[in-house]
Amino acid sequence: MAKSGLLNASDIHGVWSILPTPSKPDASDWRATNTVDLDETARAVEGLIAAGANGILSMGTLGECESLTWEEKKVFMQTIVETARGRVPVFVGTTTLNTRDTIEQTRYAHSIGADGTMLGIPMWCNPCVDMAVQYYKDVAEAVPEMNIAIYANTEAFKFDFPRAFWARVSEIRQVVAAKYIGIEFLLQDLHLTKHRMKLLPLDYQYYAAARMDDFVDAFWSSGTVCGPLVSTTLRDKVIAARRTKDWTDAHAFQGRLVKTAAPFPEDSFKTFSIYNVALEKGRIDAAGWMNAGPVRPPYNDICPASYLDSWKASGQRWAELHKQLETESSGK
Repeated sequence: MAKSGLLNASDIHGVWSILPTPSKPDASDWRATNTVDLDETARAVEGLIAAGANGILSMGTLGECESLTWEEKKVFMQTIVETARGRVPVFVGTTTLNTRDTIEQTRYAHSIGADGTMLGIPMWCNPCVDMAVQYYKDVAEAVPEMNIAIYANTEAFKFDFPRAFWARVSEIRQVVAAKYIGIEFLLQDLHLTKHRMKLLPLDYQYYAAARMDDFVDAFWSSGTVCGPLVSTTLRDKVIAARRTKDWTDAHAFQGRLVKTAAPFPEDSFKTFSIYNVALEKGRIDAAGWMNAGPVRPPYNDICPASYLDSWKASGQRWAELHKQLETESSGK
């Protein structure tokens, strides 16, 4: 069961699923209204919890926070919270272009029972460290019982999330986690945050991050909605490795996992970020566990077919690994 009220870093562990906002067939048309497929939302949330996901993060870039209407955000939040029924923590995205709208959306999310917000920085102007830290302080002051997971996406928010930022923002009581990209500075940032918050690496980087520091016992995964057994297996093998001090099996599974990955277009995170929504939704739909649906405007119909094909193939490889694990599990 999810813990009510403010969480501690120790409450953040395991697999945190990144949930897309599933769309109806006409969602790519700007004339469309009420584009969220709420039935698919409820089915996916129920499936993730049944499969053992430890938490849910929603309405980031893949979740199309940037292209949902406020009314769509509200019904999507409600569906996630009502389906989860407190069984796992639910963090919903409330990022906007300014502090006041962000606070309004965060207050609403708290009022319906969301445990936290996955919160990025307003991205109109390039932020400095002082602005970024103050923004999180203001949201925390305005909604003091709402947990905050920082959405640290350097391309989306025109901010490189430097060491000074992590040292200062970790002093905010409500900041308990971060959706963290890359592990180059992970040890430094863990030291600077004094282990007051969990820095969640990507699933593909979790094995390496877990070997760095035992405090790293949580990760984020959009792959869960391509087949959750892959992500929960990764979690469980790291847990077993820490218990036995034998990392052989976890290392072998990491080798299987990385074979499912798709390369960034042009080997560039910057290029990937241009087409992020289409690539991730294409990957999810190709895997077949969840129907993510079409991309909402203005980010629809812009992705080169060669990039999209690569990510669809990644989804198919993930789905095949999921199927293999089901077979292996049934044979035990």
